[in-house]
Amino acid sequence: MVETLNERILTGVPVSGGSALGVCYRPVEKRFTREKGSPAQEADALRNAVSRAGKELEELVAGLDQLAAEILEFQQVLLEDDDLLEPVFSRIENGESADAAWAVVLAGEIAEYRAADDEYMAARAADLGDLRERVLRALSGPQRADDGPPDGAIVVAGDLTPSAFLEMDWTRLAGAALGAGSATSHVSILARARGVTMVVGLGDIDAPDGEAVALDGRTGTMIVAPSHETRARFQEQISQEAGLKAEEAEIAGKPAVTRAGRKIRVLVNVDDPSILDGLDPEICDGIGLTRTEFLFSKGPPDEETQLQAYETIVRWAKGRPVTIRTLDAGGDKPVPGVTLDGEQNPFLGVRGLRLSLLDRPLFRVQLRAIARAARLGPVKMMVPMVTAPFELDEARAELDLALAELTGEGLAHARPECGIMIETPAAALTAEDWDADFYSIGSNDLIQYVTACARDNPNLAKLADARNPAVLELIARTVAAGKARGVEVSLCGDMASSPELVPLLLSLGLESFSVAPAQVGPVKLAIGSAEGDVANGD
Repeated sequence: MVETLNERILTGVPVSGGSALGVCYRPVEKRFTREKGSPAQEADALRNAVSRAGKELEELVAGLDQLAAEILEFQQVLLEDDDLLEPVFSRIENGESADAAWAVVLAGEIAEYRAADDEYMAARAADLGDLRERVLRALSGPQRADDGPPDGAIVVAGDLTPSAFLEMDWTRLAGAALGAGSATSHVSILARARGVTMVVGLGDIDAPDGEAVALDGRTGTMIVAPSHETRARFQEQISQEAGLKAEEAEIAGKPAVTRAGRKIRVLVNVDDPSILDGLDPEICDGIGLTRTEFLFSKGPPDEETQLQAYETIVRWAKGRPVTIRTLDAGGDKPVPGVTLDGEQNPFLGVRGLRLSLLDRPLFRVQLRAIARAARLGPVKMMVPMVTAPFELDEARAELDLALAELTGEGLAHARPECGIMIETPAAALTAEDWDADFYSIGSNDLIQYVTACARDNPNLAKLADARNPAVLELIARTVAAGKARGVEVSLCGDMASSPELVPLLLSLGLESFSVAPAQVGPVKLAIGSAEGDVANGD
């Protein structure tokens, strides 16, 4: 922490951009003390609390979008997991109260998840903590120690659980500052999706309730007791950001062209078809990345279920190209009944195309659905997490078999283009050797594998830098390989959605960005403000 006059400046991890100015609000909750009953009474109390918690989650999920609902579904599944509940009932039978037994068992589970030290497990540890508190509240009954936050407040806490975040009315709040957390935690994902200004990883935040605070979601800075000059600066920033949003909204519907006249393609990423509701396809040049994991959240879907989802997306695009990534399970995205259990390092394990080639019948079902959707418009199939060219050859062979099956069954279909996701250093260094119809650079994993830094570790944020020369060199090599082969190269991931990186990426020769829908305007504005010259005069 840095002190400037009376100001106290804290630096954390930026999550969601924007400036915020308000008073500190610290959520405080205390519980009634409950009398311990007999083991039978305590067991009944736990059953009732679990049932009540399940109903609360069900009601909360019913009003949420797909992304938020999927985050809470893990907690719903846990409440029905006998492997979790049986040790709790066992401790109750041995004389512990329902509260103590539940807290002890959940603490052990949380510790195991945290000890795994990877992105997925860290998110699940937070979910378990969320569930622990929900059931404890149901057992003892919550009692708020305050009347809730005042309008325009900034929520300050050690951490926020996903459900606590979702239960807050962020239209009335200015932002959130958390002592713990990472940029890839579930609460961070929710904040970005809702445009909530948030900074995490701030450590011990010395700010009492009602203290004036300022928050910069772009730099990860929090200022406690800001001076008059700092307040004025933040008020000016907030005003400028409001004007910028209006400008971004206006430019979103226009073509992306640099000041030098270079035309750039801006496509959107799709996590779920519901994200397209209310989105005008005129704002983009197509869909550069369709993540299909949403279809597998509860296990492998059948062909018709996949086809329906893909057709919805292709029809929305109205003739614009749609890139569908085959299942990218594994790593931080396990799928029940599909991904392998017990891998010591799932990020270096059987994930992406490796998993699809291990379960070819499952892969074939997805390829059939993609090919059938391709009859409606220009569909591209992209395979993730590849290392050697023979993997693409095997994927194409599976596609050929799927197409032959569809022909034999008389089902209408078309052959999609077949490209690869450049996420591993091996793929980037040998890009010219791949017989791919297109390349898409996945910046998130590429940075992680090049720098050997976990994306979710705030202690490594400075090392996991998108501007690392090695990362930029691999992007430039891939772009050059694509131009030499005459195939399109696009960039997806957080780098593509970062307006401040646009001039640098344009200088590397990149001409196609696939971004989050909310970032179309900001990225197009950055493109229009850039000269757009390519390094070395290329």
